Amino acid sequence: AGVKEDSFNVLDLAEYTKNRPWWRKVFAPSSGSSAEKYNVATQLVIGGVTGWCTGLIFQKVGKLAATAVGGGFFLLQIANHTGYIKVDWKLVERDVKKAKQQLKFHGSGNKTSPEVKSRVDEVIIFLKKNVILTGGFAGGFLLGMAS
Repeated sequence: AGVKEDSFNVLDLAEYTKNRPWWRKVFAPSSGSSAEKYNVATQLVIGGVTGWCTGLIFQKVGKLAATAVGGGFFLLQIANHTGYIKVDWKLVERDVKKAKQQLKFHGSGNKTSPEVKSRVDEVIIFLKKNVILTGGFAGGFLLGMAS
């Protein structure tokens, strides 16, 4: 009896995904620039509305975070003043010096990794292909932050 050999096509997903931009993975396999799909007014409206919503959310979250950090710092100061907690300022100073040294060490190497560089290049290409949409988003974001 003859053994039939099955032939399989092997798809290396790691190589396949390396060659595909992240926005195509997120939105759709056939998504190119929005200029090919929508007219200028539609792109401005879509960009403006999403930018405004993002700006509004960013503003609200920013206020909440600032309130939480400020309130927490205020409570810690009260607890320190009343004697509930005791802060070891020598330890704080030592840790701050250590953090400064680590930042200087990491900041001196100014080389970006190839992966970060490729992601930045992808974003720049996306922004260039969708200038109108990006402009609408930026304007809407600023309006959302101001309102």
